Amino acid sequence: MDAIEEVKNRLSIEDVIGEYVQLKRAGRNFRGLSPFNSEKSPSFMVSPEKQIWHDFSSNKGGNMFSFVMEMEGLEFKSALELLAKKAGVDLEQYRQPGSSRRIGPDKERLFKVLDAATRFYQVQFTANKATLNYVLQERGLTKETALKWRLGYAPNTGTALMEALKKQNFNDQEIQQAGLSSKRLNRVTDMFRGRLMIPLQDPQGQVIGFTARQLKVDDFGPKYINTPQTVLYDKSRHIFGLHLAKASIRESKFAVITEGNLDVISSHQAGVEPVVATAGTALTDYHLKGLSRFASDIRLCFDSDKAGVAATERAISIASRLHISLNIIDLKHDKDPDELIRKDPALWQQAINDYSYAIDWLIKYQQSYFDLSSAEGKRRFTDAILPLIANLDDAVEKDHYLILIAKKINVAREALDNKLSATKNSQPTVAKRQSKVTTLMEPQEQIELAKREDHLLCIMLKQPALRKQLTTIEPYMLSREVAQALLVILKDQPEIEEDQLSKLSTLEDYVKVETLQYEELYQGLELSELSYEAARLQVRLIEHYVKQQKLTIAQQLIEADEQTTASLLTKAGRLDELLRLNLGDNNA
Repeated sequence: MDAIEEVKNRLSIEDVIGEYVQLKRAGRNFRGLSPFNSEKSPSFMVSPEKQIWHDFSSNKGGNMFSFVMEMEGLEFKSALELLAKKAGVDLEQYRQPGSSRRIGPDKERLFKVLDAATRFYQVQFTANKATLNYVLQERGLTKETALKWRLGYAPNTGTALMEALKKQNFNDQEIQQAGLSSKRLNRVTDMFRGRLMIPLQDPQGQVIGFTARQLKVDDFGPKYINTPQTVLYDKSRHIFGLHLAKASIRESKFAVITEGNLDVISSHQAGVEPVVATAGTALTDYHLKGLSRFASDIRLCFDSDKAGVAATERAISIASRLHISLNIIDLKHDKDPDELIRKDPALWQQAINDYSYAIDWLIKYQQSYFDLSSAEGKRRFTDAILPLIANLDDAVEKDHYLILIAKKINVAREALDNKLSATKNSQPTVAKRQSKVTTLMEPQEQIELAKREDHLLCIMLKQPALRKQLTTIEPYMLSREVAQALLVILKDQPEIEEDQLSKLSTLEDYVKVETLQYEELYQGLELSELSYEAARLQVRLIEHYVKQQKLTIAQQLIEADEQTTASLLTKAGRLDELLRLNLGDNNA
């Protein structure tokens, strides 16, 4: 038995999900309100028998691991580690034969030493008047907020923390590996001294490091000191405040990224909770990917100084490459969110709602710095903007901005095209991502498409007699690989039984989810009714495929030469014929 199966055997899926969703018994299954959407009628189902879940509102589903990945924003490995810990399973026992056991810090011990340090700092915080005054008076935070975020104070004595931790049986190596000590002048001392301590916590709320802030502007040393890179803390991946913001981000369907930890804390205290921070302006692929698991709309609120604008430009390039929607919050004359919140929390909420699409904001910002009536101003303006336009994957979006910029600076469109080509040629070649059917779709449209695919396939899975209808739908017309894989098998092996399919490791969970959907939606219907529904779904899927392909062709025609144009028009004609043949007299 492998580690995954051992975890599944020790944990019940209803207990794991029950920690996040209030479930009620509904026959053999459990039912609850979707954790992914606001709904009044419960559409979230859990099957203890199949060890599977499915949310009918968002069309998400899977096993206990996929659920934890969705809720916590984790990769599979991290979800396995979290559930293994809950189940009391030692993953080291399941390493491949012949492979060496892990050599390195004991993560569980490091979590414990960091938690002990946090409690130590909290005690010191309550006894230090200067820190209390700074937090409660100068920053305007409440005692409840300080407790919620576990704020603390590091004494300025040199080894106070180390001495306290050693009394709790933590050794020098563990303290050092947790990033809590450093070597100064051949002497090991506390890493942080005389500073406000802000714990950095992972998505599950475990402390993995600290940000230490000066209490006085004229104090010696940098304003902020962060925990160095450790086995637990990686600033390129860590998102501050996510453990308290993730539910609000999922509910509001957007996430706000700020520069400062105290901006996040102030925002949460003001009741605006879908707000997190990165380590300054060091936004990375990992940050955007991590947040995009909770919401597709990411809003950036960096300072409008030179460093902030440069960071915004980097973020636009990253977001474009990852196909993530990035928007900008402009505070105009205010320094940061904390300053705005102290004026009036409603102004901060208003700023969040009054966002601009990232490239629109950047064009507006850059044009304010250049004289667009002069040749030099036009050159410098396009130098700043065109590299970002060149990285856009969507041809329609790219064309929109080229037309806009040409009008704005009053130059011929051809001049921008030539400069854009030169810009492309000067950049490293990057392999283009193969576009999928869903490239041009809104999130809700993707959900509806996936539902149609699943509904058609669950009928065909449970009713072999209807599989002969799968003559016109092809795997490449579906949007997800798992759905494509099941369709291939059902078309190639129409006599295959459900039990055989459920034993295929790549399809096991998907087949179980499909069975659960059939039981909830179609159980008890006559075969003739199911046949009609399958035919209707198949036509709708083909219609959608044709629509998406024609949109793609329309994009390609913008930059196509004469020969390519003829080929694309021929392809469009074949798509029209495909649609006509499949619609026939069926206007379902």
